[in-house]
Amino acid sequence: MELMGGNLFGERFQLISFGESHGVGLGVVIDGCPSEVIFDEVILRKELERRRPGQKVNNISIVSDRQELDSPEILSGVYQGKTLGTPIAMFVRNNDARSQDYNEIAQKPRPGHADDTWKMKFGHTDPRGGGRSSGRETLARVMGGAVAKMFLNQCFPETKIIAYAKQIGPLKLTPEDCLEIETKITSPYEVDTFSSRCPHAIMNSKIEELLVKAKQEGRSYGGEVIVLIKNPPSGLGQPVFHKLKSDLASAFMSLGATTGVELGAGHEATAAEGSQFHQQQTQAHYGGIRGGISTGETIQFKVFFKPTATVLDTAKKGRHDPCIIPRAIPVLEAMAQMVIMDHILWQRQDRASLIR
Repeated sequence: MELMGGNLFGERFQLISFGESHGVGLGVVIDGCPSEVIFDEVILRKELERRRPGQKVNNISIVSDRQELDSPEILSGVYQGKTLGTPIAMFVRNNDARSQDYNEIAQKPRPGHADDTWKMKFGHTDPRGGGRSSGRETLARVMGGAVAKMFLNQCFPETKIIAYAKQIGPLKLTPEDCLEIETKITSPYEVDTFSSRCPHAIMNSKIEELLVKAKQEGRSYGGEVIVLIKNPPSGLGQPVFHKLKSDLASAFMSLGATTGVELGAGHEATAAEGSQFHQQQTQAHYGGIRGGISTGETIQFKVFFKPTATVLDTAKKGRHDPCIIPRAIPVLEAMAQMVIMDHILWQRQDRASLIR
């Protein structure tokens, strides 16, 4: 008998995720959210809509065809439009599970997926839709991120978290393309107008063509996402074991299919000579974090994803994403929202203890 732990995320702003892909539904309990945060249900529903399956942008579908409304039920912690400071519980019901699609997977684990490793560890698992190893689990994270976004909008409105696809499969933006995008885009909703969430008209069309064909043929692709935290508060992060960079990296790596992260210059810094690297006119190569603490400059992470594990005939029989990146982007943003809020609350607590 094994206990499945590790469902709690955060230190001050804490989230417990629960539920399975084809169970009754999935939900979240949030503890540590301060009272009097304006609870904006429009933000909550919009963030869930960005992540949900069955989406079409400009009548193009390059994601799973599973049709879920992902309509949240708010069970506690909110009264008259504001948080109470008590635990916030939210729940989303599953409406379009087709468990029969997974009969074969129950007997034949998918290479590259968690089917066999979870079975080996826990003995008794739910194979329908991957159970808790399914990407559907991430809707709980998006609900938590939406609450963190409400807090940041109210208390730190200048802080914006924006992610976009830099590469999907063999199709990749140039550094010049990325610089132009990062200079112009001020909201994640601008990225959403592109079906692939690659905000470059020509590249988006190429990616659409690639992924539509991949869905038909049962093929899949990975890629790279850029996560930007613009105008973050300075001074966030603990200097040793809870560096801001390590907490963000851990949050991003907790998503299924992630294979790596880089901060700022990342692996390119390994080939640099120190006297030149540290004397550059811009400090963007540090990624907005030095000594584990935010400087107030834009924080930039690169997050890498492997191809979706369900492929070929198995993919054709079910409803699967040919690339997880378009739907992973709002989840990465949600994880960043929660980490930033967590460290803000930590900083406030430290300052309050000094005053006392």
